[in-house]
Amino acid sequence: MKKCPQCFYTRSWKLADGRHKCRQCGHRYRVRTVWQASRLPERTKQLLLERFVLGVPVYRQRFLADASLAAVERFYRLARACCAYEELLREPFEGHLECDETTFGGRKKGKRGWGTAGKIIVFGVLKRNGTVQVFPISRRSGQKVLRFIQAHTRPGSLYYTDDWQAYVALAVRGDYITVHKQDGVPKGRDHINGIEGFWSYAKHWLYPYRGVPRKFFHLYLGEVCYRFNHRHENLKPPVLSLMKHLNYNDIRPLLVRIR
Repeated sequence: MKKCPQCFYTRSWKLADGRHKCRQCGHRYRVRTVWQASRLPERTKQLLLERFVLGVPVYRQRFLADASLAAVERFYRLARACCAYEELLREPFEGHLECDETTFGGRKKGKRGWGTAGKIIVFGVLKRNGTVQVFPISRRSGQKVLRFIQAHTRPGSLYYTDDWQAYVALAVRGDYITVHKQDGVPKGRDHINGIEGFWSYAKHWLYPYRGVPRKFFHLYLGEVCYRFNHRHENLKPPVLSLMKHLNYNDIRPLLVRIR
């Protein structure tokens, strides 16, 4: 969508020199898509997009002469930002939903569990036989988790959760079923195998990168979520369409480095 970078108004006049003039504030600006934000040759971008879709890490391309590793990394970051931006626009889930949280990060000596240093806690909601939404959180807090559930699910849904006490508050939002486990195996027929399967999918997909920069972890998480939600189709056409139609200014907030 064409938005004025000054007032974010969406209607404009197109000028003879290719620029746009905002109908509200009169600011003149150029519309640059994400695809145009990379100055690499067209053929090179097509090759890099194919490798991105196949999951080829940047460090494995160090002996190829297509572009510098810094340029390849920036192109990958733009593609990941498009995937993450698309996932943020999903409608709230409803129906049978599985909720769970996990940690991402390599093995380290010392304290284990939710307070392990260097780990990133991620909360996720999966609609059974459908799609998933995931969010990194600063700490395992019941208030934070419930805030995400309220924002991204509809009242009246049926929630499947583990026995964490924070999920008891879901009783005022809909029905919920607590899944109890013994030696890691659910008791009875109720389960949260769907969201746990996604955690396994995400960690196996990120493993070949041999470590993900913490400041860009939200982009990698958005990419994995997008891949999972489009797991039954060829990713190149939709990602190419996103990069060629999304305004670069729309994804710039996602490119900000977080610490």
